[in-house]
Amino acid sequence: MLENWVVVPTCLPAVLRRCHACGSGRFRANGKFRVNANHKLIDVWLLVLCTGCGDTAKLTILERVNVRSVRPELLERLHENDLGLAAELLQDPAVLRRNHVALDWEGAWRLDTGSLCHGDFRDVSVHFEARIPLRPVRLIAEGCGLSRGEVERLIEEGKVVSAVRLRGKVSGDFTFTLKR
Repeated sequence: MLENWVVVPTCLPAVLRRCHACGSGRFRANGKFRVNANHKLIDVWLLVLCTGCGDTAKLTILERVNVRSVRPELLERLHENDLGLAAELLQDPAVLRRNHVALDWEGAWRLDTGSLCHGDFRDVSVHFEARIPLRPVRLIAEGCGLSRGEVERLIEEGKVVSAVRLRGKVSGDFTFTLKR
């Protein structure tokens, strides 16, 4: 029987960036955008707040783009400070690269399993609703109510198998089989 697990974001991740005011390395996005139009050109930033001092920093989303090239529905979502759009943009690798930032998902996700693993044989499909880099060992341990050490031992014994590498991090869907 195939079980379906889902990794669900619970809030926006922390943005890892050095604060110029207090030196803290963490910022929180609250979904607020700053849109600035100068004649036919538009600039858009996602505002993030330092967790140490509350200072505001801007992550560049659009820079000197012709207003007519921006889809009207996107422009409306920016003006409405759409939290879903902020979540989408924070997961965009181009936005992260352009702003030289990384994300910290610690405490910003949960695993929905329906129930804990029971029985001797399980086929499990893990689906990610967002691109959250996690260790499969951690997911398997949490979903089955085991320690990470036990999961590592089961992998070594060949009792947990998967087509993906279970030792690193994954951020996309995968399946695994647990044989106890």
